[in-house]
Amino acid sequence: MADFRFSLFAVTLCAIILAPSPSPAQPAPAPAESATGTGTRSRDVIKKFVASFATPTHMTGKIARWEDGICPLTVGQQPAVTKFVTQRVKDVAAMVGAPVNAMQSCTPNIEIVFTKLPQELLDNVREHQVEYLGYAQSGAQLEKLATVARPVQAWYTTQTKDRHGMSRIDSALRTGEGIAMPCFTCLGRGGPTEYLPDATYASVSGDHISDGVRSVFYHIIIVADINRLNGYEAGPLADYVAMLALAQLNSLDTCQELPSIENMLAKGCEAKTGELTGNDIAYLRGLYGMSPDRMLLATQMSEIADRMSQTLGGQ
Repeated sequence: MADFRFSLFAVTLCAIILAPSPSPAQPAPAPAESATGTGTRSRDVIKKFVASFATPTHMTGKIARWEDGICPLTVGQQPAVTKFVTQRVKDVAAMVGAPVNAMQSCTPNIEIVFTKLPQELLDNVREHQVEYLGYAQSGAQLEKLATVARPVQAWYTTQTKDRHGMSRIDSALRTGEGIAMPCFTCLGRGGPTEYLPDATYASVSGDHISDGVRSVFYHIIIVADINRLNGYEAGPLADYVAMLALAQLNSLDTCQELPSIENMLAKGCEAKTGELTGNDIAYLRGLYGMSPDRMLLATQMSEIADRMSQTLGGQ
């Protein structure tokens, strides 16, 4: 791990790039692994670990992961530090089987920003690129979503892809032209069709286990409040960021029973670790090895837990 520390160098709002979808992915070579020990690995503990991490999307109720190659960009620190953080995210992605865009000129789809003005940054995103805050059905939900509450926090934009690869951004806003369908209740009202302005469609299979539809990351913003990170070394923070960049985690303030990098910033948690643990790597490998189109969240979680058990040598 790097032994340098993050400086109190604030990024300005004009330095932030809010990007569209990425270029096609190309595989990157897998790096050597680096992770700490795992502790207890019973099946029940692993299932609890998975349940505390897994976050279903609003549109499908499934767990999202990257399908397009990741292209991280880090700003707000000296070049040596930003390069280190960006490369660490790529290295961890390659280690766990997530796709990595190997092109030097790829369009960023993970933006990691170190700033002294995190709330001002989010206010700017809300004004100019509100879809990058994630899914919100009401003004109150959007207000909560656009509030910085943690030293390091992530905002996820997801999309839904059907079995033919057609994708739509997950949004509560009207995003399409609607659908005209045969109307079975419109007799006597002047037409054989009924227009559904907010409806969308997807091509699915007839399988009751896997329907061909999956949830996919489109864009992630990770904001680090450097006012609250003084004294943290680059290595642990880069590992923490990498975890947020590859998986949407549900309980960042829960002290995990199994050792995890996510305990590092959890409130009141004494079980701190300084790097990604074997449990973290096993979870990410389970996530990127599972069947993404399973219809039930419980099935996806069970598959991740099974893969974790295999990776960790559990029962």
